Amino acid sequence: MSLRIGFIGTGGIAGHHLRTLAQLPDATLAAFCDVVPSKARAAADTYGGKAYGDFRQMFDSEHLDAVYICLPPFAHGEPELEALGRGLPIFVEKPVATTADAADQIQAAIEEAGLISAVGYHWRYMDLTARARERLAGQEVGFALGSWAGGMPGVSWWRVMEQSGGQIVEQTTHIFDLARYLLGEVRSVHAACRTGLMKEVEHYNVHDATVTNLSFASGAIASITSACMLGTGGHVGLDLYLKDQVLRLDHRYLTVEKSEGKEIFYLGNNPTFDEDAAFLKAVQSGDPSGIRCPYAEAVKTLKLTLAATRSASENRVINL
Repeated sequence: MSLRIGFIGTGGIAGHHLRTLAQLPDATLAAFCDVVPSKARAAADTYGGKAYGDFRQMFDSEHLDAVYICLPPFAHGEPELEALGRGLPIFVEKPVATTADAADQIQAAIEEAGLISAVGYHWRYMDLTARARERLAGQEVGFALGSWAGGMPGVSWWRVMEQSGGQIVEQTTHIFDLARYLLGEVRSVHAACRTGLMKEVEHYNVHDATVTNLSFASGAIASITSACMLGTGGHVGLDLYLKDQVLRLDHRYLTVEKSEGKEIFYLGNNPTFDEDAAFLKAVQSGDPSGIRCPYAEAVKTLKLTLAATRSASENRVINL
C-alpha cells in the first residue's frame, strides 16, 4: 500500500527527501505546505499533489498517512503537535527545536498518541557508521576528536542564535549525535567560544567558533570543534582513538589505522534513502525497530547541544 505523504516546509533539506521518496513505490507525495507559496507550488508541480500555505488547511483538506516536517529550528512545535493530534506519524528534520521544553512537549505527545517518529540524523544510516560500530563492539575508546568546521550557511535565520540555536545546535549536532551513537551517553560538557570575527555580517550573534569537551559515562572523553568563520580548509568528521587502532569517519569514507597498516572503506549507500525507507516501512508495519533515530533520541542530542552552547556562553561545566 502506497502511503500518502505530506510535507511542511519545502526548502533545501526537504528536497533531499522529496527526491528520495519519489523513487520509492511505497510513497505518494500528496501535499506540500510552505510559508513561501511559490516553494510549495514548485514542489507540487514537480512531484504532483497540492500546494498549501497553511499546514492546518493541508490537514483539513488531505487524507495523509504521515508527514515530513522540514522547518528551521525556531519553527518547530505547532506543526508537530497538530500532526500528532491528528494521528499522523512524523519525520522531523534536525534540530527538532531550539528549547528542551518544546522538544519535551512534542515527545510527550508522541508517547501519548503511540505514533511512529523519526528524525533526520542520516549519519546513523551510513554503512560506514555501521562498520565503525562493529569495529568498536567490545572495545574501549580512549578519546575522540570531532569537528564541523566550515563557512556560514547563507539563510538569514541561521546567524541569529534565537532562531537557529547556533552552530552546535544546528550543524555540529550531527557530530554530537554521532558521538552519542558510537560512544554512549555524555555525563558532562565544558565548552569555550570565540566571537568577534564576523563583524561584517548583519544580525549575527552566533559563536564564530567553539571547542566542546565531553565526558562520557563509559569513561571516554571527546573534544568537538565547531566553526562557521572559515573561507577554506574546513573539516567534518569524527576520529576515535583506541589503544590499538584509530577510526576516522566522515561522510565519504572510514579509515581504520593499525600498526600493521591502514584500511579505507568508502561510503556504499545513500543514507537519506535508507532513513526514508526505514520510516515508510515502520509506518506501514507499525514496527519502529528499523528507525535508528526516533524522536526521543533526537531530544537527547538536542539537550546535549543546548548544554554545550550554554557552557560556551557561561564558561562553566554543565552536568547532564
